[in-house]
Amino acid sequence: MKNFVDSIYKNQALIFKVLLFISSVFLIVYFFPKGNQFKYEIVKNKPWQYNNLYAPFDFPVYKLDAELKQERASAIENTFPIFDYDQKVVDKYQNKIYQVLKDNTPDSVPDDTYDRIKAFTTLTFSAIYENGIRVDTERYEEDRLVYLKKGNTIEQVLLSNIYEESALRDVLEDRIAENDLEPYESLLLNTFFEVLEVNVSFNEELTQQRLQEKLDQISPTRGVVKKGSKIIAKGEIVEGEKYKKLISLKREYQSQNWEESSYYVVVGGYTMLVALALLMLFFFIKKYRPEIYDNQNKLTFVFFNILFMVFVTLLIMRFETNYIYVVPLCILPLTLKAFFDARLGLFTHVITVLILGFIVPNSYEYMFLQIIAGIVTILTVSELYKRANLFISVFQITFVYMFSYLAFNMIQEGSILNINYENLLLFLLGGLGLLFVQPLIYTYEKLFGLISDLSLLELSDTNTKLLKKLADVAPGTFHHSLNVANLAESAASEVSANALLVRVGALYHDIGKMMNPLYFTENQPTEASPHAELPARESASIIIGHRQQGIEMAKRYNLPDRIIDFIRTHHGTNLVYFFFVREKQEKDHEVDESEFRYPGPKPFSKETAILMMCDSVEAASKSLKEPTAVSIDDFVEKIINKQIDDDQFINANITFREIQQIKRIIKSKLKNIYHLRVEYPE
Repeated sequence: MKNFVDSIYKNQALIFKVLLFISSVFLIVYFFPKGNQFKYEIVKNKPWQYNNLYAPFDFPVYKLDAELKQERASAIENTFPIFDYDQKVVDKYQNKIYQVLKDNTPDSVPDDTYDRIKAFTTLTFSAIYENGIRVDTERYEEDRLVYLKKGNTIEQVLLSNIYEESALRDVLEDRIAENDLEPYESLLLNTFFEVLEVNVSFNEELTQQRLQEKLDQISPTRGVVKKGSKIIAKGEIVEGEKYKKLISLKREYQSQNWEESSYYVVVGGYTMLVALALLMLFFFIKKYRPEIYDNQNKLTFVFFNILFMVFVTLLIMRFETNYIYVVPLCILPLTLKAFFDARLGLFTHVITVLILGFIVPNSYEYMFLQIIAGIVTILTVSELYKRANLFISVFQITFVYMFSYLAFNMIQEGSILNINYENLLLFLLGGLGLLFVQPLIYTYEKLFGLISDLSLLELSDTNTKLLKKLADVAPGTFHHSLNVANLAESAASEVSANALLVRVGALYHDIGKMMNPLYFTENQPTEASPHAELPARESASIIIGHRQQGIEMAKRYNLPDRIIDFIRTHHGTNLVYFFFVREKQEKDHEVDESEFRYPGPKPFSKETAILMMCDSVEAASKSLKEPTAVSIDDFVEKIINKQIDDDQFINANITFREIQQIKRIIKSKLKNIYHLRVEYPE
């Protein structure tokens, strides 16, 4: 039992990777739609590349979405809205209006004029209530035919013939003018507005009921293809009825119920393909990104992103298949490039697209568009922390999506007039979704403890609490850190390393010196050193201790692990040579060298190796009394070559050529610092 537990403990990293792989495959396959897969690729307006195809069973010919949409639109257009006419309102005011008119008419009006006014009132009241009065609405156009329901009868009238309540004054004023009754306009208006009332209302329930009846009558199919009949011959163009029959066969094939044995066979096929795709990603990471492969947190992060994008796409497909381009799939390479590098981002993006290609419609078109967009994402997005760069890249990615989509549809439709341009809106929405990459990156940083260029930019601000404290407590160390940061950033840019990461690492690499600032030369105000009164062994312990104190302080201030790595490794396993020699001279016997060496680890990345070189050279350069171009060259060569001889860079992925480039940059920068010019021969 003990051996079994020991074996599990020793192989826990491998066991974790196996479980991560199996769980990823299981989750993806579990949520995949489990329909039959049609084995032919249907490309409209292209020759049929396969053998003659005959109907394997009877199946209906389904109408295309465009046909159904047109039929529904026609049904809506031909369904007349229904309005209810309330006769009670008319009956209520038909006799009352004469009493109101009589009460409002002054005695000075002649009888014959009163008779004219009364006759006008009768005709106008009847004309207005012939089709009634309705509340103002913008639901339908005024020239739309509608049904007016009066009791048990229905009349067909123009909507404009049913007077709007707000238009009554204009109608009355026009009729008064036509009958030469302007002197009595006020009398008539007051009379009518005292009795006129809305009596027509829109019957939405009945209208929707009639509309639904018409929509229900629309058949999704047109005709039937009998078993054994030829659908299309090899070489024929996929168009017209042939295209409809092929689409219908594919739809019918995918909707068929399976036998239980067939179901498990298909699930097994899905499992094999998804497992193969993810296995290729595993092998890629192991071969080319071993630091990610050995880090369980980072490996989990990569697979989490794949699962996240697959699940979002599947969720959209369950809602509406045509909306899959709304999913901003290019967030995946953007995110991985922000935390790792472009090559891993693109490879992971391609693997994810291949997995989704199993289940999306028009898989070739989908994969082509997504892979091209992923390549554009990797090529265009740089320095993500700059907002302008992100907006420019989003515009370029969206343009490529639209351009590719139009090209595919020109091939399929054979005309630019038949292209559904509304689908371009999906790409615009997907492009807007890419803008959420910055808050998403921030969330990932908190969840997985990673660091991106956005956080590095914040940490590079010398006004942060920790750096301000360093400047106050150990101003010499702060100045030294700034000089090292400038040197390291230039060197990193020369060898295509992460310049921003190196700069931030350099700014924080010596924060441990704040614990005992006066024990370090750059912070000593006079030539008197507190080390003069200490044994060499104790002095060495204080010097070496700033590394561990820096790590502890960085953790208290929640610095990311990638920054703490610079604190751990910036001295590697170097010897504190000055105190080692002093100890040997004072004791006059063999000294245990390990007590005077930093505990390591040695630099294990290109960035940490660059910091070690720049830190050692900058610190030692203060000892140059009368620097010249030649002495600086020799000085830099001596220090860095000593580190190479001590195997300090054996674990870092840095080449001799890159080290030579770094030497050249450091020499050039130091000469600029000391304002040296080239020495010309006399």
